[in-house]
Order: sequence, then structure tokens, then C-alpha cells
Amino acid sequence: MLIIGIDNDVIVREITEKDLHKLAQYANNKNVSTNLRDTFPSPYTLQDADNYYQIIKNENPKTTFAIEYKGEYVGNIGLVPGTDVYRNSAELGFFIGEPFWNRGITSKSVNIITTYGFEQLKIVRIFSTVFEFNKASQRVLEKCGFEKEAVSKKAIIKNGVIYDEIRYAKINPNL
Repeated sequence: MLIIGIDNDVIVREITEKDLHKLAQYANNKNVSTNLRDTFPSPYTLQDADNYYQIIKNENPKTTFAIEYKGEYVGNIGLVPGTDVYRNSAELGFFIGEPFWNRGITSKSVNIITTYGFEQLKIVRIFSTVFEFNKASQRVLEKCGFEKEAVSKKAIIKNGVIYDEIRYAKINPNL
């Protein structure tokens, strides 16, 4: 199993079939799905988890990972590499099960995958977009050294309401 990084009690590692039940459990939560794009199913079933696993299990290079905390699967984190003129950039996405919020797990995971993206994948720029109401993810990104680049006014619609989208980015310091 591929492990891309460890920070004390947090491990970012390859997703396995053993994670799928917990993935379905934690992802099937309105407080989680509210902060994610609509392509993320809600409600989220075990079949959704398996479908997702079938898509990502053969990634090469691996860019989608499990977040493990104290030996337990607690969420996902990944990079979506850009294409064409954006091929040196990647979009960062993550979610963590609500029982594990506010423990510093996400910040550790973001730092781990950012290092992996810069050092192993040779990405120049990692960015993430956050809904204006998701203050926790904004704090995580700022804590991890991402800078607010832009606010796109009224750029998204979630649950029938129009919101601003905030874009954060971090540039590879080794370039």
C-alpha cells in the first residue's frame, strides 16, 4: 500500500476496499456534502463508494488518497492534475468525516499532499476553490500557507442558493 506521508497520528495513504464502508458512512452526511460539489452524491451509498473506488484504484500516478487518523480511515484527499496549458497545476480537494472535525487532521493532510504534489509529481501550482460559507476549509488552507488569490462573485450555486467562490493557491517553493 502506498503511503505518501505521515505526520504523527495522521497518515495519507492509498484508498483500499476496506475503507469503503467508512467512506460511505462519513460521506453520507449533509454537513459534509454541503461543502462539496454536486457531483459528490448525496445521499452517499456503499455503491457510490465502490463506484468511486473503481475509478481511482488504477490511477497512475496516484493522486487520490485516504486520510487515516490513529489507524482509522476518516476521509479523502486528492489532487486533480490540470491538462493542456494547465498541466503544471493541480486542484486540491478534501473531505473529512464530521466526527473528526477540528482536530488538525485536515491541515496535516493538506501539508502532506502538497509536499507530495510538489516533490513527487513536480506540480508548480496547487489550488483549491472553497464556497464562501466554508470557513473551516478557508482556515485550513491559510494555515497551510495557501494564499487567497480571488473571490469570484456569485460563481456557484449550492442547494438553490448562489454564493461566492474563493480560490486559494500555493506555488512550489522549490522552483
